[in-house]
Amino acid sequence: MNHIGHLHIPARTIMTPGPVEVDPRVLKAMSSSILGQFDPQFTAIMNDTMGLLRKVLQTNNHWAFPIDGTSRAGIEAMLCSVIEEGDGVLIPSFGRFGGLLTEISERCGARVHSLVCEWGEVFDPEIIIKEIKKVKPKVVAMVHGDTSTGRMQPLKEIGYACRELDVLLIVDAVATVAGTDVKTDEWMIDGLITGTQKCLSVPSGMAPITYNDRIETILMQRKSIEKGLATQTQLSMNNFDRRIRSNYFDLSQLQDYWSPARLNHHTEATSMLYGLYEGLRIILEEGLQQRFERHRVNERALVVGIEAMGLSLFGNPNFKLPTVTCINIPEGVNGDAVRTMLLEDFGIEIASSFGPLHGKIWRVGTMGYSCQQRNVLLTLGALEAVLLHHGANIHKGEAVQAALDVYKNVGRVHVK
Repeated sequence: MNHIGHLHIPARTIMTPGPVEVDPRVLKAMSSSILGQFDPQFTAIMNDTMGLLRKVLQTNNHWAFPIDGTSRAGIEAMLCSVIEEGDGVLIPSFGRFGGLLTEISERCGARVHSLVCEWGEVFDPEIIIKEIKKVKPKVVAMVHGDTSTGRMQPLKEIGYACRELDVLLIVDAVATVAGTDVKTDEWMIDGLITGTQKCLSVPSGMAPITYNDRIETILMQRKSIEKGLATQTQLSMNNFDRRIRSNYFDLSQLQDYWSPARLNHHTEATSMLYGLYEGLRIILEEGLQQRFERHRVNERALVVGIEAMGLSLFGNPNFKLPTVTCINIPEGVNGDAVRTMLLEDFGIEIASSFGPLHGKIWRVGTMGYSCQQRNVLLTLGALEAVLLHHGANIHKGEAVQAALDVYKNVGRVHVK
């Protein structure tokens, strides 16, 4: 048998749109002893985590808890628990992840109505509201901030219209929660999903969600059908089709697990919950508004530095996602070669993009613990050096200085 060496993890500065660097306090919390999932000490942590999530998600919803799995698990749990066979679902898509919502909704049996806009733009809310009135869907499902294009969709007007028209609004806020303002209740969002691996600065593996009583009513109706089928009292094919098809992602069962009843559903991801608990505590210690300002300042320094270098940004600047900056790759430059050199020679990781933007833009994330002055300055300096090595025509020595001017004008913004 070949010798298997010790696990070796190289040092990295992660400036992608996710995953991001994890706060050391979170890693320490995750190394704590394992508790049984029904140990009173552990169920107390579950309850406290729900309370912390309500504050971070800016909601008074009773139900706010994590799905064990990546962000996609949370999206699937929400959609497959709400959407029934034949339900109309309107999905306005302005990037790759609108396509993900479409695929999952179709797998749930939805009649999907798609709205698509050019990548790099977002929708005028009135266009979406007009389409809602036209197709009369049960659900509007959409992304708040799409990392593939670096754009952020305004939601407030859409949320108000959905509530007025008795349509459910389900939002993928994976890239925005804890990095910019996401007002679940004020924007009248019925169901919201986020993820641990982005602005929460916790390892990938949990998808915090929240939903209100409008969605809970649907869950209880579908749960009663399941119970009827189990007792042979409602055996029509119509009722059979209305069941929540997934067991693992059945929110009606999961909320029983997170309720005081503690009905066994799965074995909780103990260490991940420790990490989420500590990550949420860190966010609230920093303060939501202070955290949003830190993200704005570091984003501004990065953008000013990129532009001072002579590079251009992709997309409509009026709707830029504050946690992701998309940079047009200069003509004649091999974008993948630049990324490889940044990683291998400087230990810095940035991202390419997807579909029509692959090979055309780089995406730099400023999220959570990665969103700090040191990382921004290192990335700008390294990117300049690599571009010069590849013969790019850029302005030498100006990027870092321009970013330093931003920090000097606003004062240092530290990760807390």
